[in-house]
Amino acid sequence: MTSRRLPPTAVRAIAWGRVAAGALCVAVLGYAYALRIAADDGNPFDFFGYFTNQTSLLTSLVLIGTGVTTLRGRRVPDWLSTVRGIAVACLVIVALVYNLLVPGTGSAPPWVSAVLHVVFPIAVVLDWVLVADRPPLPWRRLWLVLPYPVVWLAVVLVRGVTDGWVPYGFLLPERGLPSLVLHVVGLLAALLASGALVWTASRLAVFSVADAPGEVDREAAAARS
Repeated sequence: MTSRRLPPTAVRAIAWGRVAAGALCVAVLGYAYALRIAADDGNPFDFFGYFTNQTSLLTSLVLIGTGVTTLRGRRVPDWLSTVRGIAVACLVIVALVYNLLVPGTGSAPPWVSAVLHVVFPIAVVLDWVLVADRPPLPWRRLWLVLPYPVVWLAVVLVRGVTDGWVPYGFLLPERGLPSLVLHVVGLLAALLASGALVWTASRLAVFSVADAPGEVDREAAAARS
């Protein structure tokens, strides 16, 4: 697929956009958490027990790290691109589960839910698909999309049978073991499918960014001299 190489100014703009998007998402999460505290329900283990909140925070930090690395004139390391790919795959599941299975649930203001479940995932996916400043992710690493959600599910299920708290109704222990197994297997299968799409998209290149801005500037200066 033929791609257009972005100039240094565009590379910087994208990097700043990632930092801004990550910071804004963190601010939205902070606002939502402040509302929970004001309602005397500020247990952080409950708030960040939601896959949406936890994944949005982690993705924001990854975006900020990626943007800052680029602004410092350095290549984004492959490991960070892999982590970003995992985050994108998880956010796709966040958007799909909320909008298809549990729409309109939760106590957050509607605009907060819209940002976390629609706007932010769409922005992250478009950034991944359109801007090719990441290498093609090796298929042998596709399994890496599973450990984080598996750990999250394990913690949620343990909490469900101990203190009775679960973030989503379809994970309630009283629904029975067959229902829990079906939902867990379905979620992990959907996650693998989402990861496969993200891994495939890493081979696309609409706009290519072959080098960090500082390296591009040095190449341009050398060409002019």
